[in-house]
Amino acid sequence: MGKKELTLEILLPDGTKEKLQAEAGTTLLKLAGNCQDKFPHRILGAVVNNSLCDLNTTVEADGTVEFITMKSSDGYMFYLRSIFFVLFKAAAEIVPNTILRVEYSLGNGYFCWFDGLEWLDADEVYRIARRMEEIISYDLPFVRQKIDTDEAVELFRKNDLFDKVSLFKNRTQKQTNVYSLGNTVDYFFGYLVPSTSYCDKFRLQPYRNGMILIVPQPSNPDLVPQFHDSPKYFNIIQEHDTWLKVLEMSTCAQLNDLIRNGKSKAMIMLCEALHSKKLAKIADDIYRRHKIVKIVSIAGPSSSGKTTTANRLCIQLRVNGLKPYLISLDDYFIDRDKTPLDADGKHDFESLQAIDIDLFNQNLNDLMAGHEVILPRYDFKQGLSIRNGRKLILPENGVLVIEGIHGLNPNLYCNVPNYNIYRIYVSALTALNIDNHNRVPTTDGRLIRRMVRDYQYRGHDPLETLRRWPSVRRGENTNIFPYQENADVMFNSTLVYEFSVMKKYVVPLLNKVSESEPEYREVKRILKLLSFFEEIDESTVPPNSILREFIGGSVFYE
Repeated sequence: MGKKELTLEILLPDGTKEKLQAEAGTTLLKLAGNCQDKFPHRILGAVVNNSLCDLNTTVEADGTVEFITMKSSDGYMFYLRSIFFVLFKAAAEIVPNTILRVEYSLGNGYFCWFDGLEWLDADEVYRIARRMEEIISYDLPFVRQKIDTDEAVELFRKNDLFDKVSLFKNRTQKQTNVYSLGNTVDYFFGYLVPSTSYCDKFRLQPYRNGMILIVPQPSNPDLVPQFHDSPKYFNIIQEHDTWLKVLEMSTCAQLNDLIRNGKSKAMIMLCEALHSKKLAKIADDIYRRHKIVKIVSIAGPSSSGKTTTANRLCIQLRVNGLKPYLISLDDYFIDRDKTPLDADGKHDFESLQAIDIDLFNQNLNDLMAGHEVILPRYDFKQGLSIRNGRKLILPENGVLVIEGIHGLNPNLYCNVPNYNIYRIYVSALTALNIDNHNRVPTTDGRLIRRMVRDYQYRGHDPLETLRRWPSVRRGENTNIFPYQENADVMFNSTLVYEFSVMKKYVVPLLNKVSESEPEYREVKRILKLLSFFEEIDESTVPPNSILREFIGGSVFYE
């Protein structure tokens, strides 16, 4: 008796569908080969009946197949994880007996360095790059095996992957997916492409005490872009990384060990003290310039903690004898029915045109001239701008603290000289990774924060937040990130323990999302990410913490 004949519906790039007959047990790799000529870029993976799969997966039932390329975020991550594996293998051969760590994204690249090496010679970087090219040319397969977790731990131990030993020794999941590339073994948080020949576009170049890996972006999968440096951004991330080293905590496993040993309360106090110290330093700098600085403009992407940062900074400014007055750009949103639309036809709240710039500048000019103004107030639930906010007049030692995502955009302030403005960029830039080879994207922390906040304060369920998130990210790339280097100072609002606190809030919400929803793939990924983190009781989080802006109980709101 022959194998069962399946009917598959293939989604094509132009939005059309094509029916295809295939035997049960056929690999997606074979199906991709039959369909490749209909795709402008190489197929890297697939979504089968709303489940993400690698191309070595076999199809066993009728359904829908959506092949993914570098044009999608999922395809990009397939490619990125795979090229990282090639990098790890090449680096282990060129610079043996060292630990290579993927630290964080920087500009349009990824910063990597060798733990224990104070400096990496440029020649070594170029040798690693040449070895990567050789490995890619051999078209070696990435082999995935699902094995017992205890067996995986021993395999990691034999290969000196002690960060993974610590991570998996307390996992409750009975089985773990392990990848191999030749004789090199590793774990990856997600799928890889079938073989190394798929990873033929990259650039590796020296940077500071490490190196930068650059790959094509989804917007242009055929081109490896030139590296765009962000020195201020790099310095603030390095500062956070140094702090993690002081805590002896650079991976999820180290954080979990500290929590299990009952030391989370002391760790929380240390993290919050660091925030207070940084804000006090910024307040001192503003005070030194207070004769000319009349506006402190705080900007940053969504859910970076701008509001709490602004409130805590105001306290520090008062300590220095200044009179700060907090103004939120959110109160200058235009009515929702007048909000511009993005490319998907949805409200584009990240656009500068969503702000009533004329009213904002009129109020600003009046305040700078010593006049009294009545500030607007925005009702988020009704989507209406209400002109009955508080009255305000700026005294001689007063300073306006303005927070909002567009605070660094030069088009926001029409008539105020630059020397009157002190600019602060706030973002949650975590350097805490799952392990040495699996980084946690900084956007994940902000997305989790936003889902919790939107549910508790804005009447949006996680599914609605997830649907809006691509538009939010596009808006950030257009309206925020290009201006981050304009800041006088950067403040990193991340807290090393926050995933362990947020887990309690967001997991029950995500578990309510139906598996039939297109966003469920992202839900599943976030749930898996949070599964690596031990929980912390939120009662130990102080009331002025940035996390309270999202989970509730903030002294600034309640």
